[in-house]
Amino acid sequence: MTTALIADDEPHLAAYLCKQLAALWPDLELLPVARNGVEAAQAIAAQAPDLAFLDIKMPGLSGLEVAQGIEGATRVVFVTAYDEFAVQAFEQEAIDYVLKPINAQRLARCVGRVRRLLAEIPAAPDDARLAGVLQRLAPAPTAALLRYVRASQGELTHLIDVADVLFFRADDKYTCVRTASGEHLIRTPIAELAAQLDAQQFWQVHHSTLVNLRFVAGTRRDELSRLFVRLRGFDGELPVSRAYVHLFKAM
Repeated sequence: MTTALIADDEPHLAAYLCKQLAALWPDLELLPVARNGVEAAQAIAAQAPDLAFLDIKMPGLSGLEVAQGIEGATRVVFVTAYDEFAVQAFEQEAIDYVLKPINAQRLARCVGRVRRLLAEIPAAPDDARLAGVLQRLAPAPTAALLRYVRASQGELTHLIDVADVLFFRADDKYTCVRTASGEHLIRTPIAELAAQLDAQQFWQVHHSTLVNLRFVAGTRRDELSRLFVRLRGFDGELPVSRAYVHLFKAM
């Protein structure tokens, strides 16, 4: 049975959402409503629901902060009266973003989308074993890994060894290439760089950031349970999206 948590500091709105979900999704098991962001974060950590309907503006922690701190498989739908947070919401890998006052038809579409996503069936064990065998038999890819990047600055062109790069980070129309001695801008998108770099050496920690493990000095969690990675040769910290937090558990 699919389980869900509703987090909203307005009891009547939480009750209305519970009622609508019960009608649209009768076999959905609803956990006790969380009345603020702290209760929501604690409930998600303790009970790991399949789904969380989070208000964004809540006491203690905002819905965005709660979502960023999720380490398990709980998927998020934001339910809020504020549409200006949509971009930030989808940066947290939200399934949907439903505006208050909740429209029944809009919520029905959201439920349909969520149910389709959660119903995706993984490959059967036999299929998985066959895929593994085929992968082992397939010839290894011969594409050469990227060793240098070229960055132009006026009349100068800098040739940068990727081994010296601390991190790559998307910056508007460009990608920032940060080394211990400074930074350069290139036009190659992050997705294209990720496909050309050694995945064992460069980890994606955010949709806009790739870090060189050679320079990782450690991680830090703030009071809101958000994870940041620290790099040698760089005074700042880089945020780790919740989708990539699991990469650092073994470190």
